[in-house]
Amino acid sequence: MSEHILIDRQDRVTTLTLSREDKKNAITQAMYATLADEIAAYGTDDSTRALMITGVGDVFTAGNDLADFSMGGGNGGDVPPVVRFLTEISTCPKPIIAAVNGLAIGVGLTMLLHCDLVYASESARLSAPFVGLGLVPEAASSLLLPAAVGMAVANDIFLTGRQLTAEEAHQYGLVARVFPDADLQTETRALAHRVAASAPEAVKHAKALVRTQRDRIAKQMETEGHIFAAQLRSPEFAESVVALREKRAPVYK
Repeated sequence: MSEHILIDRQDRVTTLTLSREDKKNAITQAMYATLADEIAAYGTDDSTRALMITGVGDVFTAGNDLADFSMGGGNGGDVPPVVRFLTEISTCPKPIIAAVNGLAIGVGLTMLLHCDLVYASESARLSAPFVGLGLVPEAASSLLLPAAVGMAVANDIFLTGRQLTAEEAHQYGLVARVFPDADLQTETRALAHRVAASAPEAVKHAKALVRTQRDRIAKQMETEGHIFAAQLRSPEFAESVVALREKRAPVYK
């Protein structure tokens, strides 16, 4: 279990908080392992009826910890923790709620496509700068984001890496509501408890009726995963990591 995932259980609501503030809550493979374990357990735990994901401080997550990924961080198992996480969050039969409390970069944005309720603070900023790092979209976002916002907007997000404001994300339908920064956690928790108080079987059925592309999502994740893994070994990704470390623009050949 990762020390960087805080776990709170209250009144049928489990809250998972990304807690690595000195690294802008960047997610390591160890953190993915804990997230995957907790989501899997939640899916079969009748005593918990809503799960909330958020971050500490003023950042939801800066995305994957690139140093950890470049070193192949993980537990050495057959299935990488990040793959387990993406599988669990995309197939969980019960509601997952996100409180986006600031920057949501890379997987910080794409995981939201698998959350059933997404709320954001006014200061939240969302981006998917994969190509700028020599990588490609993941989490089936190459399928789900165009479906959510349209091809033109999805390409604008993916190919330019630009940040969306909370209001833009709301206008595009990526975020259900935007709250003042000071109110986000309280409001989201209240809504999570409201969901948890609802008829549990009806909630699960409603989610299943809305999310009808499970097989296609799994296939898209597999395709993305192969390309993403290849890009992690590419000169483009290596140059991106060095450029970040040296605080300069990357030079691709």
